[in-house]
Amino acid sequence: MNHAQSTDSLVLRVAGRPVGRYVTRPELAPRFSPRPYLHPVTTLAGTAVTELSPADHTHHLGVGVAVPDVEGHNFWGGRTYVRDQGPTELANHGAQRHAGFQLRDPDGFVEELRWVAAGGELLRERRTVAVTELTDSAWALDFTFSLTNTTRHPLSIGSPATNGRPGAAYGGFFWRARKEAQAPRVFTADTEGEEAVHGAPADWLALVGAGWTLVFAGATAATRRDPWFVRTTEYPGVGSSLAHTERLPIPPGETAVRRVVTVVADGALGRSEAAALVRKAVSP
Repeated sequence: MNHAQSTDSLVLRVAGRPVGRYVTRPELAPRFSPRPYLHPVTTLAGTAVTELSPADHTHHLGVGVAVPDVEGHNFWGGRTYVRDQGPTELANHGAQRHAGFQLRDPDGFVEELRWVAAGGELLRERRTVAVTELTDSAWALDFTFSLTNTTRHPLSIGSPATNGRPGAAYGGFFWRARKEAQAPRVFTADTEGEEAVHGAPADWLALVGAGWTLVFAGATAATRRDPWFVRTTEYPGVGSSLAHTERLPIPPGETAVRRVVTVVADGALGRSEAAALVRKAVSP
């Protein structure tokens, strides 16, 4: 299957240089929970910092929003974690369908998406993405998503953690980074290592690979309260957890909003450099 095929995509540019391709209508089998994604995303020097359908997790699709449990529907892809049973292949996959762009420029876009499953719409999403130059070797991806319950019934978002699998609170904004010979370094302002960083909130989190650095920052109070989901040893990936210990309720007509700003830099940044770029990237 050629995941790159699409009827619509756009290229994001920083200072005239392409830094990311956004695919709006990927041709994917239902079990991948089809959804728009950014891939490849690169540094300003051209180093790729995302992966698409890697062998270890074929349902990981670059950068996007993926949720394993919306009222029992899988918008993450792959198997579903079932309490007292474990990861199980179910025919419960949903899809995020591109409904249109309200704005579409080389440095960003505003998009509307419909989250559909079992023949109906559960959520309507407004996604705002913008890219900005920070220095001659770093740029920022500003990613906001707003999920509105368009049904007449209460909905809630869950994760394998809320369904009985400790430590697996993935679901929300997720960035699948490139896998290299050595696992990337991960640190926050005051902690270091996967075990210390995973599952805890932090204003920002840095992932450092071979010649590249990603610095993730929650840009709203609600986003900063969400703990980070971090993997480095098994595979390199970072997400912001919508449902860490409890399900996230979204009543009818209500909206959940999250905003993550990611610094994409060439080279291996240290703490002070990462913190300085985050301050520059995240507007008050």
